[in-house]
Amino acid sequence: MTGLIKRIYSIKYMVKAENIVGDIPSDKEIYKNAAEVAWPSALEAILVQLISSADLIMVGSLGPVAISAVGITTQPRFILLAVILSLNIGVTAVVARRRGEGNREEANKTLRQSLLICAVLSVILSSLGIIYAEPLIIFAGAQSDVVESAIIYFRIICIGNFFTSLSLTINAAQRGAGNTKISMKTNVAANLVNLFFNYLLINGHLGFPALGVIGAAIATAIGNLIGFLLSLKSVTFAYHFLELKRNQSWKLEKETIQSILGISGSAFVEQVFMRVGFFTTNKLIAGLGTVDFATHQICMNLVSISFAFGDGLGIAASALVGQSLGAKRGDLATIYGKTLQRIALTMGLMFVAIFITGRYFLISLYTNDAAVILAGSQIMILIAFTSPIQTSGVVISGSLRGAGDTKFVALTSFISIGIVRPGATWLFCYPLSLGLMGAWIAFGTDQTLRLIINYTRFIKGNWTKITI
Repeated sequence: MTGLIKRIYSIKYMVKAENIVGDIPSDKEIYKNAAEVAWPSALEAILVQLISSADLIMVGSLGPVAISAVGITTQPRFILLAVILSLNIGVTAVVARRRGEGNREEANKTLRQSLLICAVLSVILSSLGIIYAEPLIIFAGAQSDVVESAIIYFRIICIGNFFTSLSLTINAAQRGAGNTKISMKTNVAANLVNLFFNYLLINGHLGFPALGVIGAAIATAIGNLIGFLLSLKSVTFAYHFLELKRNQSWKLEKETIQSILGISGSAFVEQVFMRVGFFTTNKLIAGLGTVDFATHQICMNLVSISFAFGDGLGIAASALVGQSLGAKRGDLATIYGKTLQRIALTMGLMFVAIFITGRYFLISLYTNDAAVILAGSQIMILIAFTSPIQTSGVVISGSLRGAGDTKFVALTSFISIGIVRPGATWLFCYPLSLGLMGAWIAFGTDQTLRLIINYTRFIKGNWTKITI
């Protein structure tokens, strides 16, 4: 058993001898370096998701209709953010390469120009969200009892999205530069502000009015503003690798824009496939009814905790892979990708135990509805066994993105999220009459397929030869 564990976790077995191009640090050094970059991103993702869970728990006190009203806006919101999220994948990858090359000037130029692009896009997208809120919410599959609340909630959220977009772009650049602690501090602080105003505005405390779902939306928008101000402070009133100064040029330059968009273009295609797939899946599940959809939202919120940890490690993988390739060390890029995947796998196995043993308690945190607790606890068993697959898959995808191999990741998302997942959801939920359980079987199918495809790509190693 000890020999098997060594083969899995030792860097000695992570890269072939003929692919080594320089000195390889010890196991201890590699895991230490990976952990130093990864833990702020992973902790940030976990804390933000836990705060988001507390957010939904507060809304849950208003009943299943309120949970559904908030939950139905998730995919329309991320559709509007898809352009920004894809832009930021390019920002992280390019800044990481420039950091690896030691080219601070170009890294800062990338930050400035990406912020200009982000500002214009976010104004347009937020405006479209406010104007077309009603058709978006109805098309998302909202039941008649949640439409009105969902529309108001979504419009307020769109205002906050402008600030969120700018904050996400700054943080994406900081992560590429290896400054993951900055992103962690700003996001956690912003979400704590959100939580505080939830307390004040959802049920009414300390003299504030009880605004219900509307209060939750206002609290989120305030948190978004605070997050942006803290992110901006990290590049204006500090001395780091990335900084914004008055005398810097903000003129758009073709070469820099091409570097960003060369990666972001494929990432955008991936985001489109993902959001269409998620949107379609959500719409199919919403058709099962308000109670089933509320149960689904609770389970999605819980599975997002394990996803968040994997996502944090995936962000670190993108940064370390990009920096290693910038330094012409494809061997180290491979080692860091595999090291972080091993860490993700270990944490995924821990989530198996947590989700199975604590499933009734976890669901009951969100609601006291007996039917929801029973259905949700059954789904949590499926979620548990999917966790190691999900966390590993996110890290491998992050490694490929950090290398600039976004076209392949986009193709994988098109197949798995855009076709397989919604197709399997429809098949299991309706013709096979498995209801909500069928949707989660489809979820596991999607996660497994993506991991197999992307990991096969990763071990071939062609991504180490991509130039940015």
